[in-house]
Amino acid sequence: MKKLLVVLLILSVHVRAEVRLPSIIGDHMVLQQKSTVQLWGWAEPGEDVTVVASWDPGKSYTAKTSSGSKWQLSLATPTAGGPYTIQFKGWGAPMMVTDVLIGEVWVCSGQSNMEWSGSQQLPQSLEEAPRANNSKIRFFYVPKATSNFPQEDVRARWVVCNPEDMKKFSAIGYFFAKQINETMGYPMGMINSNWGGTPAETWTPLHVVDNDPELKAAADKLNPMDRWPVKKAQAYNAMIYPLQQFSIAGVLWYQGESNVSTHASYASLFTKMIDAWRKAWGKEFPFYFVQIAPFTYGKDNINGALLREQQTRSAVFPNTGMVITSDLVDTVTDIHPRKKKEVAARLANLALSEIYGMQDVIWKSPSYKSMSIEKEKIRISFNDVGGGLVSVNGAPNSFYIAGADGKFVTAQAKIDKDNTVLVWSKEVKEPKHVRFGFNNTDTPNLKSKEGLPVDIFRTEK
Repeated sequence: MKKLLVVLLILSVHVRAEVRLPSIIGDHMVLQQKSTVQLWGWAEPGEDVTVVASWDPGKSYTAKTSSGSKWQLSLATPTAGGPYTIQFKGWGAPMMVTDVLIGEVWVCSGQSNMEWSGSQQLPQSLEEAPRANNSKIRFFYVPKATSNFPQEDVRARWVVCNPEDMKKFSAIGYFFAKQINETMGYPMGMINSNWGGTPAETWTPLHVVDNDPELKAAADKLNPMDRWPVKKAQAYNAMIYPLQQFSIAGVLWYQGESNVSTHASYASLFTKMIDAWRKAWGKEFPFYFVQIAPFTYGKDNINGALLREQQTRSAVFPNTGMVITSDLVDTVTDIHPRKKKEVAARLANLALSEIYGMQDVIWKSPSYKSMSIEKEKIRISFNDVGGGLVSVNGAPNSFYIAGADGKFVTAQAKIDKDNTVLVWSKEVKEPKHVRFGFNNTDTPNLKSKEGLPVDIFRTEK
């Protein structure tokens, strides 16, 4: 009997000495370089957990586990490199996390256009897959889940980039990582947390929506769906909240199609969501997003354009950037444009310019600056024209003009001096306003010489 009690005592000590880590802290992970990163987990209340990182072997970090069984500590990371190990030791045998790289960590989030990969038979992913053996790119794929309350962990693991896992991962996330890795040499940790069909409300903390009458009213108009969540905060609680202690470089976002019906409040919702994520992480990280592409949204021929306009307004929010995709569409009857590699390249150029210090990279699309009325024509001036404006396959299209009555008709246009565009129509003798690309299915052909499409605009308030 005494021997049995001794054995049980030994087993109980062993069980309570185990240190448990969240799934995002594990073998093959990437930690943000030159940063103070958080490491955390669970152990017996009152237990001291000591951490030693192999990049700084002469130093150890210790945290005491709280009464709620959670411990947390911070440690500094060096410049990009690795692989390293991290040892976690409590009352029992140490736990070792291996093959840790130091580099750049990005979250890819949004709905299906961010999610799409070789799993949806995306040609670019399938073509790239045989070459996708890259130990410097790591994937963390957050599974789809919902919750009415914030969760502490997800069921996932880091994997080293390989052909099979690459085919399942966000094509935009992979091609973004590949370009940054090839250009800068940094290891890349890509966190995939997205869900096709989801509105932004479900990625936003509950209090943000409920404390704003306009946002709450818009959220209440969303129709329930069987295949994806639309309720406030459900995806955020299960798929974003558990990640917020993990240090990141920034976020890539592609979403908006599911908010076309509630476009009027999207800029407010989106920027407040960005702000809430940053507060949760405790960092004003870059938030780069993709403007939704032209598509046939039912009988209303302008609701998608109004959503794109809201995204353009959101791009003035601090430390954000938006890339335009109106030229990357093969057919406006498919809500999933196939050219994900090109979208990723524009996001990567944005990051290379704004974060990684490459001054020769041009990423900004031309945008509306001002207008002037010249008799029966209106002259439009632009910002960020790069090397100049060009129109592909003919004169500039997708322009509309109206007089004081506000009735817009299709207009003629031409590129004129100083990279301005003259717009006119024989039907409008006294023009007052111009719209450009302001139709759901417009695919404008006006670009900068660098190949970046002009953003949609309207001159009337």
